[in-house]
Amino acid sequence: MSFRIRGLPAERFSKLFVMSDEELAQHNALRMIADGRPAYPCRISLTDAQANEEVILVHYEHHPVTTPFRSSFAIYVRPGEQTYDAIDRVPEQLRRRTLSLRAYTGIGMMVAAEVVAGTELESGVERLFALESTAYIHAHFAAAGCYAARIDRA
Repeated sequence: MSFRIRGLPAERFSKLFVMSDEELAQHNALRMIADGRPAYPCRISLTDAQANEEVILVHYEHHPVTTPFRSSFAIYVRPGEQTYDAIDRVPEQLRRRTLSLRAYTGIGMMVAAEVVAGTELESGVERLFALESTAYIHAHFAAAGCYAARIDRA
């Protein structure tokens, strides 16, 4: 089964990168410098920041639905990144982590969930899309619980 993984739209965050630290604070955001650990996953490009790269940590509503499953969390974004958008390809950022996959109906009700190693992402996606009621899947980093990417049928 073909699937499409997308990062967040770059233009949604562009204004953050020109803000001062004081202005960022007013938007519940923080400028940081990556220290080289794979702990700064950009949700736009679905790549990890390298040492000494600037990232913005910001609160983001990744599931703006009118159901009890409405959800938001902190995410990292990097300046100058292009939105990841690929069919039947898994970015290395997701491959290297344990993921929580959450399947939702078209109105945003969760119908199933499972935890998979990133190396097994395709099999988890296939199982969740085998459910007729699954309209889309959200991948989350299992350890921190934060949103990683959206997965749709291709």
